[in-house]
Amino acid sequence: MGDSGLDQRQAPYFEAWLEYRRQGIVSFSTPGHKQGRGVAPELAEAFGDAALALDIPHAGGVDDTHLSRDLLGQAERLAAAAWQADDALFLLNGSTTGNLAFMLAAGRPGAPIVVSRTLHKSLLAGLILSGARPVYVCPAIHPEANVMLDIPPATVQEALEQYPQARAVVLVSPAYTGVSSDLPEIARICHEREVSLFVDEAWGPHFAFHPALPHSAMQAGADAAVTSIHKLLGGLTQTALLTMKGDRITRSQLASAVALLHTTSPAAMLYASIDVARRRMALEGEALLSRTIELAWQAREALAQIPGLRILGPELIAGRPGAGFDPTRILVDVHGLGLTGYQAEAILREQFRIAVEMSDLVSVMLLVTIGDTPETIRHLIDGFTGLAQAAGSCSAPALSAELRSTGAVLAATQQVLTPREAFLAPAEPAPLERAIGRVAAEPITPYPPGIPVIAPGELITPEVVDYLHAGLAAGMYLSGPADPTLRTVRVVAETGRT
Repeated sequence: MGDSGLDQRQAPYFEAWLEYRRQGIVSFSTPGHKQGRGVAPELAEAFGDAALALDIPHAGGVDDTHLSRDLLGQAERLAAAAWQADDALFLLNGSTTGNLAFMLAAGRPGAPIVVSRTLHKSLLAGLILSGARPVYVCPAIHPEANVMLDIPPATVQEALEQYPQARAVVLVSPAYTGVSSDLPEIARICHEREVSLFVDEAWGPHFAFHPALPHSAMQAGADAAVTSIHKLLGGLTQTALLTMKGDRITRSQLASAVALLHTTSPAAMLYASIDVARRRMALEGEALLSRTIELAWQAREALAQIPGLRILGPELIAGRPGAGFDPTRILVDVHGLGLTGYQAEAILREQFRIAVEMSDLVSVMLLVTIGDTPETIRHLIDGFTGLAQAAGSCSAPALSAELRSTGAVLAATQQVLTPREAFLAPAEPAPLERAIGRVAAEPITPYPPGIPVIAPGELITPEVVDYLHAGLAAGMYLSGPADPTLRTVRVVAETGRT
């Protein structure tokens, strides 16, 4: 269980990982490259001997399967305390594993579960695997900027009143835009009904460590949450954390589900990076984030001075009590430059050596993290200044306000079958235009951010088709469809409908 008295200066797993190399063990176990001796020379040159020597297994390596010191358990208890939880599980394969695990632990075939329609595709996969029947709730949409905001507590309350048999609520907070929902009030509404609240907090791993940021899920009273250590903190790619509090959903339930989904060959270096990232945030997090937030505001103010750019910020949540905003997420509307977000992303990378987090039809998303410095921010500003100068030779297609966000598209969806029923039903390809009014058998997901605009079991609407046509014309990347050109989409055969 979490214990605030634990010594956060310790990093037991990280330290044991380093000790394994110092011991000079000659391995006759996995991985087959034997601490780098068997890799291709060009890979050895790229990685370096030290990194390859530390690519060792968890079981039989750092935490010996025969003489276990429970190093992973110790590290997880320290993480639970740091995130103000009762317990925690280290995750590989990102927050995806935690989302799938909760859905398997809480979902039952045909049983209703209240789920944000702005769900990541991993939560949709969890619905397919568990067979649960989603009761979708949609976030508010900003009336002028047309971007997705928080999910109002009243929306959750209405869903639970309409479906009193639902035993769990699954929300995404913060949203990809950096807007967080009023989780304390939503937790109160859920717990009055003995309903579990699970939060996909993939984009909020830093919230627990600075008072100027929104409440973290655990601080707000959620029963469980998943958060991505690799997204905004110092963990290696694929690292995440599943936290839990109270007894509505237990460690044993979640751990059993995680065990089904996790790789049986976890990389010790990934676990070690979670452990040491936790230690740094527990000891230095507030100072690191104070600097990060200051840099983010400097970037916002400088970008806002560049003609043609619009920087969306905390004005998005004006008049929305309980909603929060993360200033380290910078959404830059570039349409005033005559560019799509896709064009801006390409120019920034190719001409100015800047990689953005995400682009869509009208904007790019930037992440300012504890890894940024005044120098990286200056490079960012210089790059966008150059982008504005280069934009004169470009022209973006005219876009209606509705195409600035998938929010209106998602709000208009109608569910006919559960995701599992539709995904497993007999299906057939249909031309996209002739699929209007048919039930989707596959997800279609612009990526990033990974929110399906079509989920299996939903009717395909004219609004969805218009959005996809505009996105494809502008270079949108889609995940999920069998035909990536979208000349056809898979729909449930008429014989497959119930």
